Amino acid sequence: MTSDSPSAPPPSGRPVLGRRTVLGAVAAAPVLAGLPSAASAAPPAGRGKPRRLKGGGDLGPNVIVFDPSTPGIQARLDEVFARQESAQFGTGRYQLLFKPGTYHGLNAQIGFYTSISGLGLSPDDTTINGDVTVDAGWFDGNATQNFWRSAENLAVVPVSGTNRWAVAQAAPFRRMHIRGGLNLAPSGYGWASGGYIADSRVDGTVGPYSQQQWYTRDSAVGGWTNAVWNMVFSGVEGAPAQSFPEPPYTTLDTTPISREKPFLYLDGDRYRVFLPALRRNARGVTWGNGTPRGTSLPLDRFYVARPGDSAATLNQALAQGLHLLLTPGIYRVDQPVRVDRPGTVVLGLGYATLIPGNGATAMRVADVDGVRLAGFLIDAGPVNSRTLLEIGPSGSSRNHSADPITVQDVFIRIGGAGPGKATTSMVVNARHTVIDHTWVWRADHGDGVGWETNRCDYGVVVNGHDVLATGLFVEHFNKYDVQWNGERGRTIFFQNEKAYDAPDQASIQNGAIKGYAAYKVGDRVTEHEGWGMGSYCYYNVNPAIVQHHGFAAPRRPGVRFHHLLVVSLSGHGQYECVINDTGAPTSGTDTVPSKVVSYP
Repeated sequence: MTSDSPSAPPPSGRPVLGRRTVLGAVAAAPVLAGLPSAASAAPPAGRGKPRRLKGGGDLGPNVIVFDPSTPGIQARLDEVFARQESAQFGTGRYQLLFKPGTYHGLNAQIGFYTSISGLGLSPDDTTINGDVTVDAGWFDGNATQNFWRSAENLAVVPVSGTNRWAVAQAAPFRRMHIRGGLNLAPSGYGWASGGYIADSRVDGTVGPYSQQQWYTRDSAVGGWTNAVWNMVFSGVEGAPAQSFPEPPYTTLDTTPISREKPFLYLDGDRYRVFLPALRRNARGVTWGNGTPRGTSLPLDRFYVARPGDSAATLNQALAQGLHLLLTPGIYRVDQPVRVDRPGTVVLGLGYATLIPGNGATAMRVADVDGVRLAGFLIDAGPVNSRTLLEIGPSGSSRNHSADPITVQDVFIRIGGAGPGKATTSMVVNARHTVIDHTWVWRADHGDGVGWETNRCDYGVVVNGHDVLATGLFVEHFNKYDVQWNGERGRTIFFQNEKAYDAPDQASIQNGAIKGYAAYKVGDRVTEHEGWGMGSYCYYNVNPAIVQHHGFAAPRRPGVRFHHLLVVSLSGHGQYECVINDTGAPTSGTDTVPSKVVSYP
């Protein structure tokens, strides 16, 4: 998304909030507060004799820990927000952790690359009487660029009765309990483009208002007010009834497979990482009925990585049998981080970011059971990488149905923060992998942006069989945004924009077809299914470009789609069809979806 992306217009008569004045600059970097004592993290490995790395360690200066007796909590929150409110492509990374207890009178405004989390086993262990807020004052009331931030594992009692979380992509809202309502639009109801909720309970009503699309999984809501283009629910108690195309609600009673994201918590005065159990045909939250199902690991089983650690150091820790906890910051890796051991956890805090050098792949996962990747960002480097994230090597064939690999809140970016190139962003070769919320983005704004400058032909390529995607956001790639070659793939919710910056029709020509589909199912695939999927075009460099279709798939009984739409944003480019040769064309300058209820 970009600032130019239109959505439903704000309701008549509602002013758009202007830029607000933020608090003064931070005088010094935040300091660690209230951490349990632990051994210091090992420094980066150097030359010479290999050494045994230690597990555990402190969490670094950009992890800020509060308890209810900590003085000046609001001032510290305001300091971080002042740094991060408009730092869309900045280098700051922050994790805000709240120990169990009750906190009064706080307004935690959450900016870029900032994560706020409770440290209990249940969100109700940590209650904020106040708000956990995302708004869009920094961008004149437009929330379409409110990326890269998160809230997890907290109970919130909103001051006004309704909490505001006005976000776009890569801004998960997980394991939250809102004791009131939840507003997903910015003040003044300006444009918004999100978003994702999982394992959360909202006692009151959720109001998306101007949100173009949203996906909610395995949660409970007291009500839901409206839909603009595409609202998808799976396993959500209180979700609106199935009604696509009008209103555009896609509602599945359960989620076929889910396993919630790992999270850090306190057991007495010691940190542990909880690993939620796998659920099948899931519905509702995992917490609130006694001890949650799953296992946990002590922090001394993790290498607590710090920015400046090399790929060699991270790989040495993994080879020794340690898991990885990536503390906030930027990690430059000159070779792949190799996750080879079954059951390995790689958990990032505060949008820890991997940047590969010399054309390396940032991370490779072996064809093994139970790996959990969660909570980090991969930025492409200036030298083209063949891939940025590989889940299983080419030819992976092992059955992981009992203990799948999960990829959760792992985001990939090509350009924007500087020059970056890749051929393919994410490749999934391992069977039964669960991709649970990702945003894979070839940047349309920022630094290092241009049709060839930040070229990346493919966003996500799935070769493995039996892969499930829940919450798949993939945008702006030069060719296919998603290319799905594996059998029995399933996607619940897909959001896409085609690349804005194509210079002419010839640059996107796909043989005899006008443009590469946003979501392409391989010609040999016999079984595939998708629900609640949208593709938008905004060819602002050349509005005369025509895209034949948003979706392409072999026409077979086992390949099925439910609730598809394509949208031409303000007439910048047009679609001729929705899927293959089916569906009405978009037309004129009206930003009105063309929809297909089922295919074939």
